[in-house]
Amino acid sequence: MKTEYAHMSECAAEAARVARAVRPVQLDSSATPCEGWDVRGLVNHWVLYTSHGMEHRARRTEIPEELSTRDFTAEADWAERYAAQLDRAVAAWSDPAAWEGTIGQGDSASPAADTAGMLIMETALHGWDVARATGQEFRLSAGTAGYVLRAVEKTAELYRRYGGFAAEISGGQPVSGFERALVLSGRDPQWAAA
Repeated sequence: MKTEYAHMSECAAEAARVARAVRPVQLDSSATPCEGWDVRGLVNHWVLYTSHGMEHRARRTEIPEELSTRDFTAEADWAERYAAQLDRAVAAWSDPAAWEGTIGQGDSASPAADTAGMLIMETALHGWDVARATGQEFRLSAGTAGYVLRAVEKTAELYRRYGGFAAEISGGQPVSGFERALVLSGRDPQWAAA
């Protein structure tokens, strides 16, 4: 749990850094690495699932319906609110009990540690999406990048089956573990906003 928690904390801190650097005018851009998403829609998805969703999963509670339709970016201080919510989410996972047992019900139940891994992966991948769409880089240590890669390798086929990942990118050779994770998740590490 300690290692995974450190990776979660690192991804959350980097996500907060990227969010704070998004300029308001960039929210109206339609250019993102995610087909069918503009920057505002991508940021709202990112905020919902990687901060609110992360906390609710740790606490085994449902995400309130009103958050699912909320435009977080409508608030001028959305990035600071996101950073504060990330802090609350990471704090919820600091309890060792959050990593025990399962999360979800019935056929959708999965071990808590697996859910945490998915959340770490989502924070990193969508953090990269937002970073690239706004002319930034998403930087991870080698250890956290390796963890994200292993999480993508473990879940890529399942995500593809449900439309969460595009087909693996072919072509150039990725040089880092995080680039390999991007490629496996259907993202082009060379993508840049025009």
